[in-house]
Amino acid sequence: MKKLLKKMEDVYAAAAFAEAGEHDTAREIVREEKRPEKRDRITKRPRTQLRAQGK
Repeated sequence: MKKLLKKMEDVYAAAAFAEAGEHDTAREIVREEKRPEKRDRITKRPRTQLRAQGK
């Protein structure tokens, strides 16, 4: 529920900036919510064998 309220707040803020002629600021606000979070890979998957064995 908190994520939804935060998203709505960002949309309204972006709309207000766009109405005031601050289009770049509005785009930055909207772009921030679409950026994926950086995550560190903790475990590594084993590599699969791609070549035939014995040759």
